[in-house]
Amino acid sequence: MSRYFMMFLTVASWAGSAVAQAGPCTEQIAQTEQKIRRAQAVAGPGEAGMPSGPQSVGAQLHHQPTPGSVESAEQKAREGAAAALDRARAADAAGDAARCARALEDAKELYGLQ
Repeated sequence: MSRYFMMFLTVASWAGSAVAQAGPCTEQIAQTEQKIRRAQAVAGPGEAGMPSGPQSVGAQLHHQPTPGSVESAEQKAREGAAAALDRARAADAAGDAARCARALEDAKELYGLQ
């Protein structure tokens, strides 16, 4: 066999193994990440695409937030949203479509993409 044909077979083998390793919701994860990136490109704080969490008790009592409390809430929201995407990737790698779908829904909710 020619050297080029052997290289082709090697590349084809790698490509095939990558497809074979795709989980049940790999495509949905990629689509969600793409939506997040598009939303973040145009969003400001508190808008779709920027992770957010539930309203605090202080906000419900009409207390004004401090810069520190805003940063803390934003950091927690970013961490929660990243964790949801990590759970989706782990479930996808484990072949657990239901758990992956739940984690993606959590991520979409945190990013305001519902």
